[in-house]
Amino acid sequence: MSSRVVAIEIVTHPQVTESSLTKSQLRRIYTMRQLRWSDHSAISVFVLPSQHELHQRFAKERLQMFPYQLNRIWHKLTYSGLGVAPTIVASEKELIQAVIKTPGAIGYIDDETLIKQNEKTKRIETPDRETGQQVSSKGVVNVVKIQN
Repeated sequence: MSSRVVAIEIVTHPQVTESSLTKSQLRRIYTMRQLRWSDHSAISVFVLPSQHELHQRFAKERLQMFPYQLNRIWHKLTYSGLGVAPTIVASEKELIQAVIKTPGAIGYIDDETLIKQNEKTKRIETPDRETGQQVSSKGVVNVVKIQN
């Protein structure tokens, strides 16, 4: 097994027009405070189980919060009746399938999973490591660049 650090990629349904998000926007989406994309279509949020290693890394590295803080926010929304929690899927493969099938969907996977998916479908384009600008709108999922 290689010791390469696995990057976390943010993926969206092909019809989502955003090719980049700020860290603040990403955090608002995952704390269920931003419910619509810029074209006013609904956002469907998919996450891995809170004990999943990738979910824990995503929360800490991308959202700058601990997974228990996210869970607390989601439980408060759900139990107060003010909102809904994201949809939890069991694996990265299920997450990709959910994003593909759900207009307005967003999720996260590691770049190795994205590369495997590319090899399998030959339809997704991965972002260029230097510019980060390559985004597929015709592929299975879009890869979204996160800005500071």
